[in-house]
Amino acid sequence: MHMIADNLRFFQTQLAGTSCRLVTVTKTHSVARLQEAYDAGARLFGENKVQEIVAKQPELPADIEWHLIGRLQTNKVKYLAPFVHTIQSIDSLKLLQEIDKQAAKHGRVVRGLLQFHIADEETKSGLSLAEAHEILQSEAYQALRHVQLTGVMGVATNTDREAQLRQEFRELRGYFDQLKAEYFAHQPEFREISMGMSADYLLAIEEGSTLIRVGSAIFGARQYS
Repeated sequence: MHMIADNLRFFQTQLAGTSCRLVTVTKTHSVARLQEAYDAGARLFGENKVQEIVAKQPELPADIEWHLIGRLQTNKVKYLAPFVHTIQSIDSLKLLQEIDKQAAKHGRVVRGLLQFHIADEETKSGLSLAEAHEILQSEAYQALRHVQLTGVMGVATNTDREAQLRQEFRELRGYFDQLKAEYFAHQPEFREISMGMSADYLLAIEEGSTLIRVGSAIFGARQYS
């Protein structure tokens, strides 16, 4: 009966003594199940779809840190701007500019992670290192005041080959280190490496993850209605 609480306790134990935090991925799950996770101590919730995060946010406690982890179209940023904590899936200057514009209307600063393409699957989205440099060197980026980059994110290949996963996590860690040294050396807020999910989080933590995104291992199989 207390599966969610037990699973969360398991992850809290796994993360004890690391610098990694848990993002509880709540997509497709009901507000009641999210409340159960909250009651068991979860505070960072990750959603993939804008309409879901917008529907659930008012129904749940105000101290939840909402993270959007799925693809984000610029025309939907306005719905998130009043409350979202971190947008983990930033993959263009255009998106950064829209987040800045919408967050300004609410007098907020929204945090964001640059999403990199690290998997060998074409369907996964994300930036290359060259594209990230181009964004960060641009005057347009430097003019932004209401969006703050706090790190990087990546989705590894869906494989059980440990060597490949390790290599992809290392690649993302390397991108983080380069950007930190070159653009964010004096910004302690730039510290997040979001990588690792239910199947591969242990490897990700070993390779330096600071945010793991875990859904199925907490809620059990997803409830598709």
